[in-house]
Formats: sequence, structure tokens, C-alpha cells
Amino acid sequence: MTSFQGMKINPKRFHVSQLKFYAVIIPVALFMTLPIIYILNQAFKPLDELFRFPPTFIARRPTMQNFRMIMNLTSGTGIPLSVFLINTIVVTVVTAGLSILITAMSAYAFSKKKFRVRDWLFRLNQAALMFVPAAVGIPRYLIIVNVGLNNNFLVHILPLLAMPVALFLVKQFVDQVPDSLIESARLDGAGEITVMARIVFPLIKPALATVGILCFQTVWGATEASNLYLVDDTLKSFAFYLTNLANLNTPAMAGVQAAASLILFLPNLIIFIAMQSRVMNTMSHSGIK
Repeated sequence: MTSFQGMKINPKRFHVSQLKFYAVIIPVALFMTLPIIYILNQAFKPLDELFRFPPTFIARRPTMQNFRMIMNLTSGTGIPLSVFLINTIVVTVVTAGLSILITAMSAYAFSKKKFRVRDWLFRLNQAALMFVPAAVGIPRYLIIVNVGLNNNFLVHILPLLAMPVALFLVKQFVDQVPDSLIESARLDGAGEITVMARIVFPLIKPALATVGILCFQTVWGATEASNLYLVDDTLKSFAFYLTNLANLNTPAMAGVQAAASLILFLPNLIIFIAMQSRVMNTMSHSGIK
């Protein structure tokens, strides 16, 4: 049997034998950063550069005018941009926190607990992976209307708490936590909350970080609640406002569209870069028992 002992996925020290890998990885990495560089430069281009032919890749005369226009357009609506931004920050933090907690507790129950309908419920969760959000749009709308969440701030949060892909991923990670470790804690008098908080959750931090990233990406750009369920503009999301600006297909709004796209894209990039090591650890170890 092949042993994984002593193997390092990300060695800390450089060795000459790694040069052949860098010769391939560095050009590929530079090529993959080109779209990011392009998005950054588009947001800072003045209007005449945006329509220049042949187009330029790098902004020759960077300007903040596109971002100023976003602020000016918001002031014309009578609702400060900060209202939309605060709404989204609150929704993102609350939804991500609750999603991580619910996913971790559910994964622990499916992995380490034995109850009658466990396998059936987990198969139901796997079946949910087959449905794209558009396929469940009408049932979700009917449920939200019948529950009475129309024009309620909670409509941003509650529909996004269930993440089937996150539960599937974290459950595979919890499976690798030794049962003997949990039994030892129980023999020492630890309750279920203590076992989860002090043993299981610390061991699955990379998986929970991945869930946090997935949830952030979903919530930060979500516009469904603002489009379908909310009438009060002060309850709507930052992404809804920026997406509406990006949909104004007029030449004069091209710079605003580019700036709005950058604002929506940049937080996702920063969060992923900051936590990418934990994501890689999750993907590397999720299949190793």
C-alpha cells in the first residue's frame, strides 16, 4: 500500500528540480491574470479610450470619473450608496456565518450520528445538486410568498442558508475525523456541543473556509431578492444597484458599467486570494482517508 507519510503537497523550500515546473506554471499564471488586468484597466479608462479602435489593453489616462458617476447617479435617487452597501455587508456576514454553522452541524450529524432517515436525507441533498437556481425559481417564489417574506429584509438571508454542495463537501471532510477521538472526548464527559466546537470544527477549518468563500460569492452578487420580493428600495442590495447600472446599455454609461463590474468582482478576488490556501487544503485532502 502506498504511504502518504512524509509527502508535502506545498514544500516550503525551493529546490533546483522545481525549475521545470516554474517554467510552465509562471507563463500560464501570467496568461490567466490578463482578464483581471483588463477588468482593472477598463474601470479606469475615460470614455474616449473605451471606444478607441484599435482598443487599448492598458489605460493610458487613468481616471476616477467612472466611480464618481456611480456616486452621482445614486444621489439622484435620493438613497445614499452607503445604504445599499450596508445592506449587503449585513446580509453577507449573517448569511455566511449561519451557513457555516448550519453546514458544519448538519455534516457532523450525517457523518457521525445514526438515525433512521439519515441516508435518505443525504440522498435528497445529493439530488438537490442537480437543480440549477433557475429550475427552482417558481417553487421558491411560491414558498416565500406563502410564508409572508415579501418586502422583508430576511428574504435576502433565509433562501440562501441551504447550500447542498457545501453540505456534501463538509460531510466528506468530517468522515475523516477519527471516531476514536470523538469517543475519547465523550468518555471524558464532553457533550455534543463541546465535541463539535473543540474537536470537529477545528479539524475541518479548511472545509469551513471553503464554505465561507462559496457563500460569500453567492450572496455578494445576489440580486434575486431585490428583483422579485422587495418593493422598498432602502432594503435592496448593493449588487442590485450596480447590476442595474451595468444594464444601462448606452454609450455614455460604458465607463459606469466597467466600474460597476470591477466593484462586484474585486471583493470575490480578494477573499479568494486571502483564503486560497485553505481551499487548496480542502481539495487536496477531501479524498484521502
